Amino acid sequence: MARAIPLLAILALLVGALPARAESMVTEQTTLVARAVNAVEELRSQPNLQKAITAKLTHARAVLIVPNMYKGGFLFGGAYGVGILLTRDARGGWSGPAFYSVTSASFGLQAGLEDSADILVIMTEGGLSAIMHNRLKLGVGAGVAVATIGAHAGAATTTNGGADIYAFATSFGAYGGASLEGSVIEPKPAWNASYYGGHPTPRQILIARTVNNPQANALRDALAE
Repeated sequence: MARAIPLLAILALLVGALPARAESMVTEQTTLVARAVNAVEELRSQPNLQKAITAKLTHARAVLIVPNMYKGGFLFGGAYGVGILLTRDARGGWSGPAFYSVTSASFGLQAGLEDSADILVIMTEGGLSAIMHNRLKLGVGAGVAVATIGAHAGAATTTNGGADIYAFATSFGAYGGASLEGSVIEPKPAWNASYYGGHPTPRQILIARTVNNPQANALRDALAE
């Protein structure tokens, strides 16, 4: 209990650092999808990541993009972001986005505030099943191997082979990318409902693909490049 109060305070500060809430949920979602396009392009512009991320996306089963992952704290650390999950079919076509929250907490020698774009490239069916499962906690009983590759990793294309999920980040700052370990990933049903209308489940969006929003075409094109 002694750790709960400062940890909650840190997470409150992180949420407070997010951009001001837009007038409608749809505006927030369309803005997030547009930011996801920028995040993909930014990661692909990193000299040490170009080959690695392009190679992984070519064979990916799915991808989870968090355009703004806010990380901060002093000893007690926390991170928060909203991400979008898309799946890739056998023909290389990408689904529409399903919305997820990503949160984590940690304890140790850390200080500062950081904002980075994080992309989880999911290579296996097992990795996708783990991500889609409610309240997945990466690295804790998830049964999947996660490899972290940062913007300054010189051997990104030759190390960590065979992982279920590859985590790419534009900024490794005070946290060294470690915030993804132990992250809790949960679906955001209200965001999905507002973006598509009705109440589609993540499975309907990502697997059955019974709903579509043309606004996501630019993101699908960016992933397919």
